[in-house]
Amino acid sequence: MRFRPPYEFPMLVTAAIISGLGLGSMYGLLALGFHVTHAVSNTVNFAQGSAMMLGAVLCFTFWVTLHWPLGLAVILALAGCALWGVIVERIAVRPFVRRASNAWLMATVALGIVLENVVLFTFGKDPRGMPAGVLTTNSVAVAGIRIQLLQILIPIVGVLFAASLQMFFARFRQGKALLAVVQNADAARLMGIDVERVVMFAFALSGFLAGVAGIMVAPLFTISSTMGTLFGIKAFAVAILGGISNAWGVVVAGLIYGIAEALIIALAGSTSSNGTGSRSTKSRRPRNVDCRRVSSLARALNSLNVE
Repeated sequence: MRFRPPYEFPMLVTAAIISGLGLGSMYGLLALGFHVTHAVSNTVNFAQGSAMMLGAVLCFTFWVTLHWPLGLAVILALAGCALWGVIVERIAVRPFVRRASNAWLMATVALGIVLENVVLFTFGKDPRGMPAGVLTTNSVAVAGIRIQLLQILIPIVGVLFAASLQMFFARFRQGKALLAVVQNADAARLMGIDVERVVMFAFALSGFLAGVAGIMVAPLFTISSTMGTLFGIKAFAVAILGGISNAWGVVVAGLIYGIAEALIIALAGSTSSNGTGSRSTKSRRPRNVDCRRVSSLARALNSLNVE
């Protein structure tokens, strides 16, 4: 670690905290997706990172490649992520849950790897960056540091989504149905609630939240088929640390994790925290998935004790 003059530390710490809040909000959104699926179906969607990547790739494709309006691109990208969540539930989770098998662990991982490779061969292996926009070119001064508007908006959006999710559970019929399934699926089924449809909706919501995170973080990092891998792993760690059954717990854990990571990187002088490459650093080219990666994921998943 190179020596830094003492007067640099306050500015470094301030910048790291602000950056960490944005990064932590993205971890929190992804972790909320883990929370929703685990709370409703007692399963975990390990394709959450690929859903984040899909949101960024679809938004880039619709907006930059096809030159569609940004608002329409965001809506279609989020719809695609929600649809991906439904596909994961129908193909990789439901058939195994019906057989009382935990094979959905590897099935969701495998489906995420399939999506990564589909994007690799269609989107390309070269990382790409979102074009500069109002939120990335304009900035405000905080404690003598210029901060992009996007870095201010990201934590606000993260907290708003967490609060909206809480309100959705408390006031809306579909949200109350989710809570009913969480408390007692058999009783909910006797009350006329379609449990399978509620679980499918939970996975769609999980994909939607991951898509929001991917679109928000895309202007700050390069976009590639593997950009969601480490984000997904870290978000799962955040969900475990915050208590995967506690919505606000995973959000707070995400913020703490993001700030801690940003502080360590700022003070240690590292250039990238997620292996995807930031817009200001040289990005890494994505690598094809090989057997060693699959086997390491298998060992990690086998060590989990998911009931």
